[in-house]
Amino acid sequence: MRGRRRGWGKIERMRSGRYRATYVGPDLDRHLALGTFENKASAEAWLGREHDLAASEQWTPPRLRTIGRSPLEETLAEYATEWLAHRRTSSGQPLKDRTREHYRALLDNRILPFFGGEPLRNITPELVSEWYERQERNETPTSTAHAYGLLHAIMASAAKKDARGTSRIQWNPCQIEGAQKAPTQHQARPASVAELQTIIDSMMERYQLPIALMGWCALRFGETVALERADVDVVRRSIQIKKGVVRVEGERRLDTPKNRRMRVVHYPPHLDDMVKRHLDLYAEPGRAGKLFPSRTGGYLSQSTLNGKPKRIRLIKGRIVNESATAFRKACDVAGRPDLRLHDLRHTGAVLAAATGATLAELQARLGHSTVTAAMRYQHAATDRDAAISEALSKMVRR
Repeated sequence: MRGRRRGWGKIERMRSGRYRATYVGPDLDRHLALGTFENKASAEAWLGREHDLAASEQWTPPRLRTIGRSPLEETLAEYATEWLAHRRTSSGQPLKDRTREHYRALLDNRILPFFGGEPLRNITPELVSEWYERQERNETPTSTAHAYGLLHAIMASAAKKDARGTSRIQWNPCQIEGAQKAPTQHQARPASVAELQTIIDSMMERYQLPIALMGWCALRFGETVALERADVDVVRRSIQIKKGVVRVEGERRLDTPKNRRMRVVHYPPHLDDMVKRHLDLYAEPGRAGKLFPSRTGGYLSQSTLNGKPKRIRLIKGRIVNESATAFRKACDVAGRPDLRLHDLRHTGAVLAAATGATLAELQARLGHSTVTAAMRYQHAATDRDAAISEALSKMVRR
């Protein structure tokens, strides 16, 4: 998305080719046009009208101007903007910044270019099916599933009756079965203990501990790089997970963990020396010092830790063989080029399940809100146990 600063207001060109306009109003809050525009001239015209209103005493925030209109006239763009501004999770919590940004991008790039100016009452199952078929042509099944899921949630809210027993639409037109589920494109296969150790040993020393904590303690990347000295207790061999680093609007910022709850995870004793050495050599000083600072003092980025894969490139007519770096190189050394950084969490979860941990224990260790996700790792451990039993039988047959 490219944006250009103006004397008043701002216009951004989105990936879809449409334009989004915003401005800071007399109330000093930033206000967004309720829909997107086909061309820059239309966005300019809208900003011009808003500027004239702001200079008069008749200005009100754009989203409030739909109040008092007939529900039959309300467009999806208008309702979706209001919906997103007040949306909460199933537990009543405000949406996280990263989630809100993701929803906004789906609306701007996937949903509103097709439905934006359409009144809610005109959106039919046939129209939804036509839109969905166009989305499938983009060959991005995960994004398509997310966009459909968001549209489904918005329309479900519009169909819900309020305290007066009225609703904006009679029923949800999103009726495509299975459209919210994207096919799994990457089947994570956990690393073995030997493979995990090889990967850790193959990393540059300052980056060995974050890989070890993700692999042995099943930490998320964002949770790992948010750790501070005060979060590590070398006596109890424990780590407090109370924050996570997320990327929002192009910058890294701190947020609560994914399930919004602090947890304590104990690391295995064989990591003792590695933890103490890292604290001595690489962590920032002071209790609030970052455990894994970048070389410039900010938060360690995923691209730095992950590195790049081995590849052949054509640069200025010359064939260049580029070697893998960082985690990608370590995975090659371990004979597991298929592994991704996030697969380390899967590895740690399966290793914990293999120790006989209960569902409740896995849920607490992994920081899941429900036991559903933890069950996946118990199943994986059960599959491994079956392989072990087969190996035992082979010993008898010798």
